[in-house]
Amino acid sequence: MADYVQKTNVKSAVRKLTNPIADASAFNALVQTIITTNPFGCVSYMSSGVNHPPVEKTRENFTARFVYQDALAKSVGSTSENYNTMAGYTAGIAAVLANTANNTAHGGSPVHDEGNDAFSVTLKCHDPNGELYFVNLSRRQVSISSYEDDAIRTVIETWSDGVTALA
Repeated sequence: MADYVQKTNVKSAVRKLTNPIADASAFNALVQTIITTNPFGCVSYMSSGVNHPPVEKTRENFTARFVYQDALAKSVGSTSENYNTMAGYTAGIAAVLANTANNTAHGGSPVHDEGNDAFSVTLKCHDPNGELYFVNLSRRQVSISSYEDDAIRTVIETWSDGVTALA
């Protein structure tokens, strides 16, 4: 039988954040800044006749967590809701807080447990060297995947060092 021969050396790297990103608004602002300012120096590209921007969002998820409390502030239930956009997350929080029938079923009032919310976004980037790679940002870490050239990691690491929220 023939052997498999390695063709590429695809890498990944992770930066754990000292403190989680404060909230979904700060997180969303950071993501939008990356997309609009393109701090990684990515370039547009064509694929299957479609023009792609230098940095594009390929996936996003926002999870809102709630605790239901009775009149004595004792926890009587909990839930989490997942949304695929920031707008959905914002509207969903308001909807859960206003859902009288659900509150009655839980036997308490919902409290948005914002400190335990989670959010993540995956960005696809096209490096000038032709490589496509991914940057995944979450509340607690940033990861880079599917890159070969260490210069890509260096650019993202240098940029991250200058962003207070990513310390």
